[in-house]
Amino acid sequence: MWEIKVGLLLLAMEIMNVSSNTLGKAAMAKGLSNYIFTTYTHGVAFLFLIPIAFLFHRKNPAPPISIGIILRLCLLGVLCGGCSIFLYIGIRYSSPTLASATNNLSPAFTFIMGIIFRMEVLNLRNESSILKSVGTIISIGGAFIVTLYQGMAITIFPASPTESSLSSLLIIESDIQPNWTFGGLFLVFSCIFLSLSYVAKTWIARDFNSEILITLISFFFETIFAASVTLLAETDTSVWTPTLGIEIIALLFGALEVGVVNTVQTWACGKKGPLFVAMFKPLQMIIAVILGVSFLGDVLHLGSLIGGTIIAIGFYTVMKGKSEEESKKEVDESRFIYSSDDDSSPHKLPLLPNQIQSV
Repeated sequence: MWEIKVGLLLLAMEIMNVSSNTLGKAAMAKGLSNYIFTTYTHGVAFLFLIPIAFLFHRKNPAPPISIGIILRLCLLGVLCGGCSIFLYIGIRYSSPTLASATNNLSPAFTFIMGIIFRMEVLNLRNESSILKSVGTIISIGGAFIVTLYQGMAITIFPASPTESSLSSLLIIESDIQPNWTFGGLFLVFSCIFLSLSYVAKTWIARDFNSEILITLISFFFETIFAASVTLLAETDTSVWTPTLGIEIIALLFGALEVGVVNTVQTWACGKKGPLFVAMFKPLQMIIAVILGVSFLGDVLHLGSLIGGTIIAIGFYTVMKGKSEEESKKEVDESRFIYSSDDDSSPHKLPLLPNQIQSV
């Protein structure tokens, strides 16, 4: 029952994430810089989290922060900042639907990172390891299809007058032309950084028991990193002043989303590990298609449909392997406990009777 509640909570986080990407795409279509979006959302979230962290640790003292933890949080801030910058560059040149399809790579990349950093076990003699390995390869292949092949447009729902008017409120003509391959490559880079951030969150959360402070301090470094990149990338100072309307709405909701999602995911990484959190990313595809087609006027393409389906198959193959691994681990632990109880029994008899030596 507890795992179901955690799963529903992580599903809600994915809905928030896709909604933020959708609003961000709409704001960028109106002229908002993707670099400014990353800088402001994390900066505002950092300011919001300061009083929350103070209230949370008012009765529960915060754990001591060592230099090593600070350095880890600085690394986490750079990883999350790079992930966000690559993500919104990719969304700017493609769509939230493609971003969600490419995000299905996260379980595969996280599995690879978990093996490298010894958070996952790879033993090709076990069926669970074979399933995880095969699922990883399938997911990567599907992501290449989504990135490199667009295909013909697929119309799911004919646009009604109401949907057209709503879409016109969110989208205007922009000088940014869609570039499927260019945007897709940046989205793949974003997935790599995302997987590394999951591993880093697990690494930190298991040694520092305060998800709010982890998110707060990492946002401090992330805001500095994003602002530095923005100063180098944007020469026009007017981009620092967002206009009223969809841009402000996207920034405020984006700040709420990154604050809540990062705190919850850090907690889940500490409890269940990075791969468990990454498993929920493929659900973004369904959510993004509904939001993108309904509100942004996005068109579903055949390449996204085929690639997304292949990625989903790979994802659920990895999940099946992970489930079998967890089941085997529970059986082994039960046997160990049973064996330990037997060893501690004071009434045991030797397996073989003592032999009487003849003189």
